[in-house]
Formats: sequence, structure tokens, C-alpha cells
Amino acid sequence: MKLTWYGHSAFKVEIKDASILIDPFLTGNPSFPSDLTVDQVADGVTHLLLTHGHDDHLGDSVDILKKTGAQLTANFEICMWAGGKGIENINPMATGGTVDVGPFKVSLTQAQHASSTQTEGGIAVYLGSPNGVIVSAPDEPVLYHMGDTDIFSDMGLINELHAPKVGLVPIGDRFTMGGRSAALACNRYFLFDTILPCHFGSFPIIDQTADTFIGALGDAASKVKLPKPGDSIEI
Repeated sequence: MKLTWYGHSAFKVEIKDASILIDPFLTGNPSFPSDLTVDQVADGVTHLLLTHGHDDHLGDSVDILKKTGAQLTANFEICMWAGGKGIENINPMATGGTVDVGPFKVSLTQAQHASSTQTEGGIAVYLGSPNGVIVSAPDEPVLYHMGDTDIFSDMGLINELHAPKVGLVPIGDRFTMGGRSAALACNRYFLFDTILPCHFGSFPIIDQTADTFIGALGDAASKVKLPKPGDSIEI
């Protein structure tokens, strides 16, 4: 498994027979590398997963889906919204469900957040429940992108059901868990081998570093990987 972080909550996950984008907020993302383009990130993408409907997660998804023909897997409301924008390759699901997309399986978990986008007139459009995303592929560690969320006790059930080994964990506070809560979630509910913090260091109103998170993890801090936006790690 190869993971690339593009800043904020945007990741590419590359496994056998699939190149997966999750929450591809690139244009307008202050931490997206200036030497990269959306087309470069989108090149070869086969699947696109969305955790929820806020603009800093929907990002460039519609343009990427149109250019690549990649399959969109997300909650029903997001898929219908995308269908209204001309996206045909949609794979709708809902919280608690699992779908087999061929090279891997996708499960949607709960998340403690919200999910909507806005029209050009500023009217909020409901886009279903917010989710976390589980990616499970043969011979690969199970990956859990938590989406935007607070800590919640049913994370223990997520671990029991899916046993994720790679955690993509929001830590930036204000709109998600802060570093202390995120560290507690990792230590109390999961047995991650690899942790990549996200949703920090982009907008100035959220935490700019992972220092609080890493400090609160204690011995588990050794599991944290901190690639720079645009960099990749192999797992």
C-alpha cells in the first residue's frame, strides 16, 4: 500500500489494481503543494471515496470524476448530488454498509459531524450523514479514514468489526477532534500499526502542527507518520 497525503484530509491510496482518492480537496486547499496540479493527482485514479459533503472534502471530486471516469462510492445523498452534475459511475451506500468494488471493499462507519454543501446562492444542501471510510483489500492492512469526527465510544465497535491497522485521524480541533481527544481515540479504541494525522496545518483557524496529538499519544507516538503534503509512504 502506498499512501500520499495532499494536505488537509485528501489522500491517495494505491493498491493492486486500484488507485483511490479520498476527499480530494485540492483547489483552494492552502496546504496542497504548489508544484502539483489536479490533473497530476487525478492521473490513473480508478476510485473516489467521499466521507461527507462539506466543500473542503468534496473538493475537486466532480471534475476528477468527469475526467477519469473513476467510480464514486459515497453515501446515497452524495451520489445523487453527483449524478445531478453529470456523474454516471456512482456506487451509493449508507452508514453500516459494505460494498465490494472489485480490488477492495468499502465500509461506511458513523462519524460525529455534519454533511452539506452550498449552492451558489449560499443555500445549504443536505448531503446525508457524515461517515468514516474503511478500505479493506486482500493482502493489505485495513485502512480507516475517520472523516471529520469527534471521539465517540462506538469507535470500539468499529475496531471490533474491522480491525483497522492504518488510521487517518483528524486532529485539528474546532471542526474535528483536537490532538488530545484524537490521541485518546487511538489509544483507547484501536490497535493501529500506522497513524497519519490529518485535517491540520491548512486553514489558520485550526491547529497548525501535530505536536499536541503526538505528545498526548505517549508510547504510541512511534506509530505516527508525518509526510509533507505531496509526499508518499509505503506500508
